[in-house]
Amino acid sequence: MSTSGAQHHPRRMLSSGFTLAVIIGGTIGLGILRTPGEVAAVVPDPLMFVSLWALSGLFVLLSAIVVAELIGMTPRSGGAYALVRRAYGPFPGFVIGWVDWLSFVADIALKAVVVTEFATLLIPAAGQWQTPLAITVSSVFAALQLRSIALGAKIQQIAAAAIALSVVGFTLALVFAGSPGDMIATSVPPAADGLGAWSLVIAAIIYTYDGWSYAAYFSGEIKGGSGAVARACIKGVVIVILLYLFLVGALAWKVPLANLAGNDLALAGALEMVVSPLASIAVLVVAILMLLTHQNLLYMSAPRILQALAVDGLAVRRAGEISKGGNPTFAVLLSWGLSIGLIMSGGFEFLLHLSIFFFLFLYVVVIAGVLILRLRQPDADRPYRAWGHPWSTYACLIAWLLIGLFQAVAEVEAAVYAAIMVAISWPVYRALVRSRPS
Repeated sequence: MSTSGAQHHPRRMLSSGFTLAVIIGGTIGLGILRTPGEVAAVVPDPLMFVSLWALSGLFVLLSAIVVAELIGMTPRSGGAYALVRRAYGPFPGFVIGWVDWLSFVADIALKAVVVTEFATLLIPAAGQWQTPLAITVSSVFAALQLRSIALGAKIQQIAAAAIALSVVGFTLALVFAGSPGDMIATSVPPAADGLGAWSLVIAAIIYTYDGWSYAAYFSGEIKGGSGAVARACIKGVVIVILLYLFLVGALAWKVPLANLAGNDLALAGALEMVVSPLASIAVLVVAILMLLTHQNLLYMSAPRILQALAVDGLAVRRAGEISKGGNPTFAVLLSWGLSIGLIMSGGFEFLLHLSIFFFLFLYVVVIAGVLILRLRQPDADRPYRAWGHPWSTYACLIAWLLIGLFQAVAEVEAAVYAAIMVAISWPVYRALVRSRPS
């Protein structure tokens, strides 16, 4: 069912190059700059450190190969909800869309908070204004989306190229720095252990690789059709994995990982040790620019979830109305409003773990959706089919379920908050159903 005032995006305005820009620019960012320090605190052995990133990358690639089947058969924008709405029915579909939207808004808040944390490292006096600055950052990028999607797309394509080149540049700077033997590990505490430590490692790596399905939020607007979008998603993931592995390999080779353990910006610390103290400032500036471009992408994506829900009568009608610039304006404003509330509610670790629970939920329901639609719609047009199905699909589903269970046991408080926010979907859904014309 569609609401009368809502509409699908009328034409494909975005280039095929935008797909790669979304995957590469949406995945590479805060994670790879910050999380190697979190991982090194638990896994200080270089071989294990690099192997952990490699195995995680291969698992993410397998997940992308499975989910690409859904992307290929869904010529519509809207992300996870649009991909699996046919598999689950109205209320479960609404919950999926609700959680997906919450995950994006939580990520908007998280990255706005971290932008201001990094800004205070450059300008310490800004420390007393962190929350107002984070609100300002979120507000500026919300305002950009009120203008047009063309502007946001142009920013994203330029930013993705700059981000990839920055990662390559940092990797080369590490490789061609002084000899590996010049560095001696400093005296540091023993490697962290226990559920909490490993929970943070898992959350950090998931967060660092998250973004591989971003193109699905724009499938109905990208030239070339959904089959081309699916194949581009896999290419983008492969590029990201290679960039990550070269970078973490250079880190493990050039710097004793114990020296990076717990470092809030591990890459900056590494370059400062082996290149120059000024190099850390360059990383900090790049980190801020990455986070700002992520705000742009997140504000492009989140409203499209609400727009897709509104088209099917599962969100307020105004959320489905598209402006002349190609964006659902009211949905942008709703996303902005909730992001401000989350910015004021917690810091980095709280928002990180909250985001991860949402991500895990979505990974599970989307991969399960592949299995459900294979059973219910075996003859549906599938421009791309999951490699190794059903075994690859079952393997991904079981692995994501186990990771989710582990995170819930290790981070009970964040799991409770996530569960409460999901539970709120029921009264919201009932209110929407009651207000809908009969």
